Amino acid sequence: MAGADGLLARLALLSELPSPSGREEAFRTLIAERWAPHVERLETDAIGNLLARVGGSGPRVLVVAHLDEIGWVVRHITDDGFLLLDTAQGRRNAGPEPRHMVGHRAIVLGRHGPAADGIVAAASGHVLTNAQVETPVASWDDFFIDIGLESADEARQAGIYVGSPVVFRTQTRQVGRRIAGTAMDDRICLCVIELLLEAQTELTCELFVGATVQEENGLHGARALARAETFDHVIALDVGLVGDIPTVGEASYPARLGSGPIIVHKDALVAYDHALSWALGDLANKAEIPWQHGVFAGYGSDGVPFVQEGMPTALVCIPTRYTHSPFEMIDPRDVEATAQLLIEHVSEQS
Repeated sequence: MAGADGLLARLALLSELPSPSGREEAFRTLIAERWAPHVERLETDAIGNLLARVGGSGPRVLVVAHLDEIGWVVRHITDDGFLLLDTAQGRRNAGPEPRHMVGHRAIVLGRHGPAADGIVAAASGHVLTNAQVETPVASWDDFFIDIGLESADEARQAGIYVGSPVVFRTQTRQVGRRIAGTAMDDRICLCVIELLLEAQTELTCELFVGATVQEENGLHGARALARAETFDHVIALDVGLVGDIPTVGEASYPARLGSGPIIVHKDALVAYDHALSWALGDLANKAEIPWQHGVFAGYGSDGVPFVQEGMPTALVCIPTRYTHSPFEMIDPRDVEATAQLLIEHVSEQS
């Protein structure tokens, strides 16, 4: 397959385009261009979901990942041109943790695309008060985006408005055996779909692949797709939670990087299909593909709406450290193993 170097290049390319919830159009166009040579038909629905019929006959099978990434929206532009933020993921107290964001590059989108580069900033060094030293960045009022301008008028003239989406961007890079960077959630799973499409395996099912919008802020794209289309079963792909770092531990999350895909039995919202999940596990064992069990708290996936619409659904995850941060980390071996499991699955349907 792609190998570590090829995967790094692929991820670096896919991570360049911002794709906040509700503004996935540029990234969707790129994904459609990359899928087009390998599929029979591509469709985009009214809210921006991408669905492709790959081909084959037999049970209708969907493999799906999401297009959007976590981020913020501008809630206020100060007189001095700083941008105060709100979460793009729901309640203000439920958004990305400020302690992981400060110091990283941010991209601010205007109406027609990127409007400004900035830095996620907070008071530091000599200007900190004793109270600020004792209480690290903790609330939405403790940090902001510095775009290097001097007034609210300049910011508006650049195309920034209240409601402008903001995402962070870090370089996709090799770190030892691993790869780290922005928006592995869910770019790494879109990479897996590409590897599945490029394998050109003989299908024993009618295979579809999908890329949904607005997963991070409430599974809205998947909900619309699940109401519009029916599949015999669905495999949702996402990043998976691991406990292989200090301060977490395997008692909370027993999966780890480098040990294969995580087949998730239950998350915070739903139990996944028992028979389908174990069929994937048995197939992995037969093909000598390493895999791991998962039970996730504080987590939901695009698989949930398909379960709610009565379709057997499994959740297969790529182990990922530091989820919802600018430095999400994955292991190329897990990507290869996940792709191989899907290839085996779509060529062994009955």
